[in-house]
Amino acid sequence: MDVTRYEVPGLEQPVEILVDRWGVPHLYAASRADLFLAQGFNAARERLFQLDLWRRRGLGLLAEVFGEQYVEHDRAARLFLYRGEMAEEWAAYGPGTEEMAHSFVAGLNTYVAHARGSGALPPEFAALGFEPSYWEPGDLARIRTHGLFYNLREEVARARTLRDFGPEVEELRRAREPEGHRLRVPEGLDLEVIPDDVLRVYDLATVPPWETGTPPRQGLDGSNNWVLAPSRTATGRPLLANDPHRAVTLPSLRYLAHLSAPGLDVIGAGEPALPGISIGHNGRIAFGLTIFPIDQEDLYVYRTDPEDPHSYAYGDGWEPMTCVTEDIPVRDAEPVRARMWFTRHGPVICERPERQAAFAVRAAWLGPGMAPYLGSASYMGAESPDAFLAAMRRWGAPGENQVYAAPDGTIGWRPAGRVPRRRGWDGTLPVPGDGRYEWDGFLDADELPAERDPEQGWFATANQHNLPPDYPHTERPVTHDWYAPFRHQRCAEALAARHDWTAEDCVRLQTDYVSLPARRVLPLLSGLESTDPRVRTGLALLRGWGGELRADSAAAALFEVWFRRHLRLALLRRALSGLVPAERLDEALARVLPVEGDSGDPRVGLRLLGAPDPDGERAQLLLTSLGTAVTAVAGLLGEDPDGWSWGALHRAELHHPVARLLARQGVTEAPGWCGLGPLPRGGSGDTVGAAAYLPDFRQNAGASFRMVVDVGAWDNSLAMNSPGQSGDPRSPHYADLFEDWAADGAFPLVYSRPRVEAETVRRLVLSPAAVDLN
Repeated sequence: MDVTRYEVPGLEQPVEILVDRWGVPHLYAASRADLFLAQGFNAARERLFQLDLWRRRGLGLLAEVFGEQYVEHDRAARLFLYRGEMAEEWAAYGPGTEEMAHSFVAGLNTYVAHARGSGALPPEFAALGFEPSYWEPGDLARIRTHGLFYNLREEVARARTLRDFGPEVEELRRAREPEGHRLRVPEGLDLEVIPDDVLRVYDLATVPPWETGTPPRQGLDGSNNWVLAPSRTATGRPLLANDPHRAVTLPSLRYLAHLSAPGLDVIGAGEPALPGISIGHNGRIAFGLTIFPIDQEDLYVYRTDPEDPHSYAYGDGWEPMTCVTEDIPVRDAEPVRARMWFTRHGPVICERPERQAAFAVRAAWLGPGMAPYLGSASYMGAESPDAFLAAMRRWGAPGENQVYAAPDGTIGWRPAGRVPRRRGWDGTLPVPGDGRYEWDGFLDADELPAERDPEQGWFATANQHNLPPDYPHTERPVTHDWYAPFRHQRCAEALAARHDWTAEDCVRLQTDYVSLPARRVLPLLSGLESTDPRVRTGLALLRGWGGELRADSAAAALFEVWFRRHLRLALLRRALSGLVPAERLDEALARVLPVEGDSGDPRVGLRLLGAPDPDGERAQLLLTSLGTAVTAVAGLLGEDPDGWSWGALHRAELHHPVARLLARQGVTEAPGWCGLGPLPRGGSGDTVGAAAYLPDFRQNAGASFRMVVDVGAWDNSLAMNSPGQSGDPRSPHYADLFEDWAADGAFPLVYSRPRVEAETVRRLVLSPAAVDLN
């Protein structure tokens, strides 16, 4: 067996890292300090370029290595750094977090020094011509722009639609929940003053520049999770399943690891750039998370002083903005002096002095204890459900549905995250920044609902509206921008139907491609006929189909093209025709159509299909749009439907950021390791096996990481992490899981030392550095 040895300064005792055949490292240390130092060292060993890029983008240091075209991105990122006291910041996460961060960063820096000094840098650095930098512990907490945020983009999209077309058109743009929620433009808000590009700087900060041209990810980053009580499983043990949906990337977004030291033995996944584990188990309790889309953001609109555009009306007078000046280093050029303005609410992202207006973002995630996912430090060592729930009180961002399960049979759900207390307004639209619309602290954790040992024996979340019917939305608004309910409905349908669930069954449900929207639409074709051969072809395909978006299904290809690109378009055009002038119809249609590459929310389209049809127009609309869709699919896949398949269109094709960074430098030939695929994929944004896709049908989001925990028989747990555990193109684990992931596979997530030893293919030994007494 391959044994690699490193001398690591700062270690008190040796640390063993056993790498199993799937690339999962199992770290065994004599103390927590040594464990987290080793975790940082190993994370850098596997993901050095990814980590360096994460840090540079978050701190606003891209221009330092990529040149002046990134200065705007750097200034934007710096606007959204945590700028409070670090003592308050570390204390917010609970005891031991600061020490953990220091150990982790020491490990990162040790490997950076080793790689720089030994010439062992991953090839990304040579391709782009720079070396990785050293870290400060505070970097882990100060960077905030890599998280999932809600609902600034929705506020602005809503305001623009109201401004240009009115409330009836806004009702066609996106569904809000609970049903019946009425929009009210806040008193004093002038919609006309909000420019279309008001979020340009915000997007520069929160969307990586190498993803330019793709939609901002808000709205497609969902997840599924569920817990099953012993009464619902074949073994009489609980099961916990979690498959977070994020961007499908190369390298993978998450990293699996096993961290073992006295008092801690936790395995699962986390963000590579953060210490600890956020999804997994510790031999006493299993835990998993999905987005609970708390509205943690507001756009504040200010009236500025005509004599001083950096003073704004507040209360009975004018309040000055605060200016922070920083130098942004630029490769092969002099530093650029950046001036950043802040109000009492947050960073100023847009100024319109000609309209006496300015705009700032108030974000809960800019406060102490809100670094995304760092809150897992409080709960990953919890020894019981009660200890886990107590730790949840510290969780800040992003908002999450946390589920848990313990070997004694306990299962439960607790939403976590800070919910701003808005009194008299609900956060659905921007508000004036003159003092009338302030947050009054945050809701207490006990003001949100929770479930423990539900009578039905299971609990599932999929980002859907899951507050109980009697929840007081007016007094304690959480959000009105929930995800579509169809993934949850499909989970509920499956989970409630059986009492013999196994871990393997849960993996099959995680990769289930039944489209409930398709099942809603298909019955409407019953009894319809046409003499048009294109329509007859479409009817024949869809009438014999059960609504499963399998990669090998011709009907699935036709349905997705028909519903998303033709039927929904026709429905919205018809609905808009009575609301806007004919000359503005296309403009309004572009405004309300869901963005492909987003989750493709079908709720509005399904609502229009289910509306009364007194004139009988629906049948003709269905048939006409179906014929057009058949022609479109024939143009994409050929005239013979026998040769059609959804996977021929819908595919996984991954691109490394290096390819795009080189392209921005004018280099058109990227190294071969910059791309993987294409591989055929099933599903869509509406299926449990989520696979959202771009206009070219390339999958851009879904569950690259999946986990099912057999609670109490921990070695029987299963996992997947595509395309591989390593981010180093030279590693055998760079892309070894990609094909298995695309085929909906899973591997054993072994935990006990004997099982780990049996699956180990590589051993690393980290030893304390020798002390030179001379």
